[in-house]
Amino acid sequence: MKSIPLLLIGCGGVGRQLLQHIVSCRSLHAKQGLLLRIVGVCDSQSLLVATNVFTMELNDEFLMEICQKKSSGSSLTTLSDFGECQTFKNAEAIQKVIDIAALLGRSTGLSLVDCSASSETIKVLNRVVDLGCCIVLANKKPLTSGIEDYENLVSHLRRIRYESTVGAGLPVITSLTRIIASGDSIDRVIGSLSGTLGYVMSELEDGKPFSLIVRAAKSLGYTEPDPRDDLSGMDVARKALILVRLLGWRINLDDIKVDSLYPDEMGPNTMSIEDFLDNGLPTLDKEIEERIRVASSNGNVLRYVCMIEGSRCQVGLKELPKNSPLGRLRGSDNVVEVYSRCYKDLPLVIQGAGAGNDTTAAGVLADIIDLQDLFT
Repeated sequence: MKSIPLLLIGCGGVGRQLLQHIVSCRSLHAKQGLLLRIVGVCDSQSLLVATNVFTMELNDEFLMEICQKKSSGSSLTTLSDFGECQTFKNAEAIQKVIDIAALLGRSTGLSLVDCSASSETIKVLNRVVDLGCCIVLANKKPLTSGIEDYENLVSHLRRIRYESTVGAGLPVITSLTRIIASGDSIDRVIGSLSGTLGYVMSELEDGKPFSLIVRAAKSLGYTEPDPRDDLSGMDVARKALILVRLLGWRINLDDIKVDSLYPDEMGPNTMSIEDFLDNGLPTLDKEIEERIRVASSNGNVLRYVCMIEGSRCQVGLKELPKNSPLGRLRGSDNVVEVYSRCYKDLPLVIQGAGAGNDTTAAGVLADIIDLQDLFT
């Protein structure tokens, strides 16, 4: 039986779903001769770790108890008396993660899985990589920080997986990596990488006002608590940055031109969420309606996309042909079109659900399994 020791950072929706996936797949993995041995789980304040990381693990009953407690908003520290484990808090927890990486990196190996949404994990990830361990990321921030951090994290390509940072479980990173490895030259990548904005743009085609669509999306749980986090385009920009860095561009987030769907004077520092929804959004309806009308008169549709072409990377609204894969997009799916020497006239198209805890966690689990050849 091949064993992969895991340490999970982040017990939010994706992290909890990952734990549930791992437990539910025990019999499947056993048939494949594989054991995912979870030696520690970390939230923003503390770390629970098996007493002996070489021989012990957090059992499945304990893992499900973690999911239940974290779902109710409790801290991991409330579980310190459950099973044979140790508890470490704050800076002590960070140092313990590094200590475990040093121990296992020299022997069995370790896969550190970051399902948080924090930039505070970057230093830990850099240390873990330097210690010879593997990392699996759903967290975009380590890959969109400074270029030096990025290059250190990806310096050992066999030991890092980050498919779920772009398109959740969709094989976007894998597809681009295979094309690059084959020597094919990628000329253009264009993608709708926000389920929220994909939904908004397709609903606009039905003639509904922009403000009503955004409110509906918020009520359906499609947007962040503050919809401006989606409408700003910064989430799409981070995903675009991950893609262009994969293509070899040494740029930072500030180098990407991002067109927000609301003006600066309606930003979080000047307008409350309620004021934005009630008074700010409706003032944007006519401008968006006019852009939809112009696109339609040109035989096109309007989509919020990232466009990578030549030396440019832009994020914003773009007119696209109605009969193109992106033009046919309806609902909250993600769609990516890749044009290259081999995919010159008809692009490689990757489409499917690009958000959701379940889908994202499944992508993370697939990335973990993909590392199994590095373990014994």
